[in-house]
Amino acid sequence: MTAMPRDLTPETAEMVENAAEAAEFLKRLAHPSRLMIVCALVDGERSVRDLEDTLGIRQPGLSQQIAELREAGFITGRKESKHMYYRLEDGRVSEFISMMHAMFCAAPGKGSNP
Repeated sequence: MTAMPRDLTPETAEMVENAAEAAEFLKRLAHPSRLMIVCALVDGERSVRDLEDTLGIRQPGLSQQIAELREAGFITGRKESKHMYYRLEDGRVSEFISMMHAMFCAAPGKGSNP
């Protein structure tokens, strides 16, 4: 973490702290496969096999990205028999993905930009 000047107002110090937290949040999602995984989980729990088939991500790469998302606290998993199921754990991720969907995935003219 970068050292902060001592003369910051409490409001500015809080803004610096919040900016660092936001940057870390974005960094943890900043990978196409991780974005696709959380997009797929917005609608609810999915199995690893379902994610692999739906997203076209091969199992080794999928496992690596799931591990990153779990470590970040963005998703959580449960095991049922031989299958793993994942769901979103952090509500901020759903909000963020909804905004990203509107900006990048919605039909032309339906996004927030003119």
